[in-house]
Amino acid sequence: MGILIVDDNQSNLFVIENILKRAGYNEYLSLTSAKELFAFFQRKSPTQMQVDTILMDIMMPEMDGIEACKRLQQIPHLKDIPVIFVTALEDSNKVAQALDAGGIDYVMKPINKIELLARIRVALRLKYEKDWHFEQDEKIRNELDLSMQVQTSLLSEPIDNENILITASYLPAFKLAGDMYYWQRIDEHRYAAIQLDMMGHGISASLVCMFISSVLRDAITKDPDPEFVIKELNRWMSSLNYRNQQIPYYFTAIYLVLDTKNKRIEYVNAGHPTGFAFIDHHKVVELKSNACAIGFFDEMNSKKAVITYSEKIQMLLCTDGVEEAIEKYEPNGFKFLIEKASTYWGECKKKRPIDYLLSKKQQANAEDDMCVVFIQSY
Repeated sequence: MGILIVDDNQSNLFVIENILKRAGYNEYLSLTSAKELFAFFQRKSPTQMQVDTILMDIMMPEMDGIEACKRLQQIPHLKDIPVIFVTALEDSNKVAQALDAGGIDYVMKPINKIELLARIRVALRLKYEKDWHFEQDEKIRNELDLSMQVQTSLLSEPIDNENILITASYLPAFKLAGDMYYWQRIDEHRYAAIQLDMMGHGISASLVCMFISSVLRDAITKDPDPEFVIKELNRWMSSLNYRNQQIPYYFTAIYLVLDTKNKRIEYVNAGHPTGFAFIDHHKVVELKSNACAIGFFDEMNSKKAVITYSEKIQMLLCTDGVEEAIEKYEPNGFKFLIEKASTYWGECKKKRPIDYLLSKKQQANAEDDMCVVFIQSY
């Protein structure tokens, strides 16, 4: 428990040192000015005393205690050290200024030993609590970083070969998100892909996303058919909600199977924002919702829709966070998306899909998770 004493009067330093020594506080250091105080903190030595409390005089030459305290508050790693002012001033305005500057308490001179020690104990408890909370926050931050890495590792890498391109933009509003995308090659000509948006944000939404990611992989391996996969996802979500009655979870999704040989797409839109398919450079088809969100009901009836094309198809899928961000800047966000979807994105290999929809500044101002999935088959 290190204590710094800052006072330009040697007699005051002697009195406080003796009080601390007799009370069993042996780790302390006396300084005679604010200049020495900041010089102490600038030194970097492994044996340097850890400071848990500062006893500071208000009236000192060159820089008074109030100004010194203000400067301490501006230094991130020093601002949480409790400062107790020790002063002979009976000016209540000065005392108020000292407390407003960041001091937590004050003691009047001549010093009352019992009062000083009581205030030091309070300050040390406060420092201990702040240090404990800082350590816990740091632990949580590290765990969130790890969780984010795990969640990100579950997202699919882009596919880019001679007849298909599948890529995505993924911008979580927080470290952990409720949006997810995934695709998988089924065979030589068929690919399964999904974009989903889990209810909520943060840890719980991301954990459920990771759970669904595992279920999804198993379901596609058994049978990639959209009707089967959507029903299987709903069955597992219903099972999860049955075990967790307090917070029912659900998510919206578009799941599709693209057949590049037969130029055919089968899909189910489970309560998800409308997707868009630009067919053969001349027609936009809307992939509207044709089923309820996954997890709403124990039983789910979903009937797949089919899209065919002759030469090329370009698909644009967005979560509601993207739509909400666009609507801030466009009078008709849905019309804007149709216009973008009906333009051939020939350079998407060089540019992120979301950059076609929102500027960097607009992306930074978004309040929700955003995910864009872009598919081209030719």
